[in-house]
Amino acid sequence: MSKTKLALDVVTDLRNLAGSIESLVFTLESNQTDSVATVEKKQTKENKEAKKPEQPPIAKLPSLEDVRAKLAALSQAGKQVQVKELITGFGAKKLSDIPTEKYPELLEEAEKL
Repeated sequence: MSKTKLALDVVTDLRNLAGSIESLVFTLESNQTDSVATVEKKQTKENKEAKKPEQPPIAKLPSLEDVRAKLAALSQAGKQVQVKELITGFGAKKLSDIPTEKYPELLEEAEKL
């Protein structure tokens, strides 16, 4: 393996690590916000339950970690160029720039690779 290839692999790994750290920080911040919101929800939940009709559950969107894992597997399988093209095809420079609502479409395209 050439030194250039090893250097590119290190760069890819560092980008993946940075994205994972970013996701971790986002999750931790969300959990802190959720704790405060939970207290407020408990106070108003009893009143709303009596008035609110039951609604079907909203489909869960894939998480950033799910998408990152799929794209990382493809990259490790030698499809780094295609993965990069897929990300830029969604108008982003990096995976975390893609809006969450686009993740199902991104995963669908990734399955085609």
